[in-house]
Amino acid sequence: MEECCVTHRSPEEQKKLIQRLNRISGQVGGVSRMVEKDAYCVDILNQVAAIQAALTGFSRELLGQHIRTCVAQDMRQGKPEKTEELVQLLGQMIK
Repeated sequence: MEECCVTHRSPEEQKKLIQRLNRISGQVGGVSRMVEKDAYCVDILNQVAAIQAALTGFSRELLGQHIRTCVAQDMRQGKPEKTEELVQLLGQMIK
């Protein structure tokens, strides 16, 4: 696993990302409890859609940080590796 050029995210950035993940984790736990209780399928699917939207928001935030830091740094240094990596990543994410 390659290390990000951001060796340390600011405490605020890290806190924000962890809070998002904790919320998503709570939502997943809620869906699990809904399935155990035989909740109505539409209600479960609505919660799944909310989880997917939350994950998309998390990915967008992390991707933005990556572009503003690692990718921008490599572009300034004339290194195309991170740009190519980003192009491949976007291809995987957009499937």
